Formats: sequence, structure tokens, C-alpha cells
Amino acid sequence: MTSVVSSPVRTIRIGSRKSQLALVQTYWVREQLQKSFPDITFEVHTMSTQGDKILDVALAKIGDKGLFTKELELGMLSQEIDFAVHSLKDLPTNLPEGLTLAVITERENPADALVVHDKYKNKQLETLPAGAVIGTSSLRRLAQLRHKFPHFTFKDVRGNLNTRLAKLDAGEYDALILAAAGLERLGMSDRIHQIIPPEISLHAVGQGALGIECRADDQEIITILKAIEHPPTRDRCLAERAFLRVLEGGCQVPIGVNTEISGDNLTLTGIVASVDGQKLVKDTVSGAAQESEKLGAQLAELLREKGAQEILEEIFTEIQRGS
Repeated sequence: MTSVVSSPVRTIRIGSRKSQLALVQTYWVREQLQKSFPDITFEVHTMSTQGDKILDVALAKIGDKGLFTKELELGMLSQEIDFAVHSLKDLPTNLPEGLTLAVITERENPADALVVHDKYKNKQLETLPAGAVIGTSSLRRLAQLRHKFPHFTFKDVRGNLNTRLAKLDAGEYDALILAAAGLERLGMSDRIHQIIPPEISLHAVGQGALGIECRADDQEIITILKAIEHPPTRDRCLAERAFLRVLEGGCQVPIGVNTEISGDNLTLTGIVASVDGQKLVKDTVSGAAQESEKLGAQLAELLREKGAQEILEEIFTEIQRGS
């Protein structure tokens, strides 16, 4: 009698930060993959990153290349995990040798959102009083809002979403500017008081999308991950990331974008602004979505011609001085 030997179950290890939002995103990815590959076991392994540990210093002063990704990347290179799920806006545009951005998932609302203290529930961003204390940890948001609303007071805010909201509710801030996607993913859509239009604040590169990174030579993992790729989001985000890469700006510089796809056509708008909001250059390009990275590079060169490089060099100098 021939005995039947069952084949071992394939186990794939997913890396994630430990934050509540990161875990919600990672378990969503696991759920989507499990639907396509029911015979594979997907295990979630959590790690703390430098950005999770340093909560008392403004992000721009830490130096952000890989701030929320480095430990996960080391885990992939050492074969500890097979792939990592990132908020795409946290993933540097130049990845370590041996790693690749395998797929980009369907984007949630990429816009910034205004969240207000209860006393201002009848106000919009445009009608908040002079001197209102606005909390944000993003130089991009800070620069654009200072450009439009120089009469506000801006104050850095760090910590996870619940910590930030608790500080707002306790009266430390009159309002916060947060990513709409994060609030929506955590079931906190009711806290969104106003979606900030792109005319006021262009969003961060990759905001609202998830980027999944893995070893560049692991074709099996790449093939599995392709099951949850969203091509329109991929094209939009690759254009945005090329724009950022050519300008050599990290996540913590005042670079904002907005992308739209209509049929096979992609339109990309970008800005570079000084931290004080005094200088701001902006332009738009359109073209074939399949040429997304070329469009991003083209827009970067257009803004360079308008003075973007000088603005960014001033900002890098300020950050290095610790100002």
C-alpha cells in the first residue's frame, strides 16, 4: 500500500511596523493575498523602526531617509521576512541594493484632512481665527498652509493617531492636519471635518497608497504580490515618486503633488515651497500614463527651471544647522 505524503504548507512572512495603522494596513494586505492564495500561510512579523522610537523630535530634524523602513529592509535582506508593507509615502524613492518596490495597491483618498477641536466645529480652514494653533509634523503641509494662511500659529505634533487626537481634544491644538486615508483606514472618518482641496494643499508623494517591498531576486514573491496590484494607482504613484527622486527630496521636504488619470492620460501637478511659505513654484504636465516616470522627471525639470533647486538647497542647509 502506497502512503500519501502531504506537501508542506508554504509559509510567507510579512514584515510590518507595530503601529495600529501599520498593522491595519498589513492585515488588509494579508487578507487580500489569502483570498488569491488559500493554500499559503501568511504570517505577520512586527518590528519597531527608528521613526517609531523617536517621538520627541520633529521628523525633519532627524533626517528621514528610511526612518520608517530601514529595520524592515534589513529583515528582508537577512531573510527574516519575505516582504514588507509600507505606507508608500514613507518609502524612500531610492531603495537599498537587492530590494524592489514590487507592487502598489489601490489608493485611498490621498488628500489632507482638517480635524478640529470641538469649539471650532462650525469653522472651516478658511474661517479659523487668526492665531489658531494648527498641529502638523509635515514640512510640506506647513509650507503650503503658511503660504495661504500666514496668520495661523503652527506647532509640531508627533505620536500615533490616537495620541495626536488626544492632544487636540485636550486643547493643546485648535486643529490638526492629518492624512484622510489614515483616519479612514482606522475607522475614524467621523473625525474628518474638512477635506483640504488641492488648491490649498497638494498631498505627499504616494499618500493614501501602500507600497510592498521585497527582495529583487525573489520572483515567486513578486508573482504572488502582483495579484493585488492596482495599475492606475501604480502609474500615478510612479510618476509622483520619479518627480521626488529627480528633485532629490526626502519625505520631509515641502514637495507636494496631485495626480489624475483619465483613460490613458495622466496629469501630474507638483509644487516645491520654502518652509516659511514665502516662495512657491508650481507646474503641471500631462501625457501617456504608461510614461508615468518620464512625466515625473519632466515636471521636476520644469520646477527646477522655476527655482525649485534653490528652495530645496536652502531647506537642506537649514535642517543641517538644526534650525
